[in-house]
Amino acid sequence: MNRPGVTFEETTARRTVESVPLSHLSIELGHLYIEEFAGGAEQLRRHFARIAPWVAAARQSCTARTPAGRARISTCFLIDDYFTRFSTPGEVMRLTTEAARDTGLVIDYFARESGCARADDIPLAELVLTQLVSDPVPETTGDRPPTTETGWLCNGRRSPTVGPGQAMSGDRTWLPPAQNAVNRHSIFLDVELWDEVDGTRRWSCPFLAAVWQLMRLGLLRHDGERVTNPYQLDDWPDDWDELPAVVKLNPHAAPFSAYRTFSVLGSRFLPVEHAVRTILSQVSVTPAVLDQVHTRSRAEHIDLPKDLIERIEYAFVHD
Repeated sequence: MNRPGVTFEETTARRTVESVPLSHLSIELGHLYIEEFAGGAEQLRRHFARIAPWVAAARQSCTARTPAGRARISTCFLIDDYFTRFSTPGEVMRLTTEAARDTGLVIDYFARESGCARADDIPLAELVLTQLVSDPVPETTGDRPPTTETGWLCNGRRSPTVGPGQAMSGDRTWLPPAQNAVNRHSIFLDVELWDEVDGTRRWSCPFLAAVWQLMRLGLLRHDGERVTNPYQLDDWPDDWDELPAVVKLNPHAAPFSAYRTFSVLGSRFLPVEHAVRTILSQVSVTPAVLDQVHTRSRAEHIDLPKDLIERIEYAFVHD
């Protein structure tokens, strides 16, 4: 029954999207895995000395294209605590920040890779999985299982599967895989998003890295609310699971998330980041979040690409 003067509306229509503080640029100073940590302080110092010129160039470029040259730039460093646990958070943080400082670099934010899977009790990887929209393959019937079931995502058409009976009949001709957005010749990529270990889903490095980029771009929301808020700690826990996803080390740092990201990584990460870009090209970010970021960038006279992956830049250096 309708009542005069009473309006009914969907709950989602009233939901607002929380704003996230944004820098102009987020610079990633590297990933730390157990192999690098095992090399000690000297190996870390060599890493930071190697990337320092690239960091300086990224800062200069960002400042040059920012109105009035007042660029907000923050730095971050990612620790692998998802695939391998080593040492303690406090010891890893101390060794890493001291090595960076010795080469003139400051780490503003310290992040853990497990936080890309789940942060503040929010399953971020599952959240991003629900936002995947597979790139449709021309002239196909969509008969292959969806990415959310198989755990595999590609940028085109896979080679047809030939069963034993078909192989014997000779009725089906082999076809090569083909990239959808091809430029003369295909560069086909098929990315594994997860596997299972003892019945538990284990997210792949490229998928967690894709979540990491979305975190740094400030494009993730859960029920309209921001996620992975950076925390400042007085005491560091001994257990990695007790550490927040993102910790703010520099109290004067610009915001963690940014309009654009720049990552200085070892050359061994190049295939991983190729996979990351393939994944992100098929992520459908909430329109209200995209609109919010674009509105803010226009207000700051920032030229922000509409294409998500065009906001991400890299420098790959020799390990």
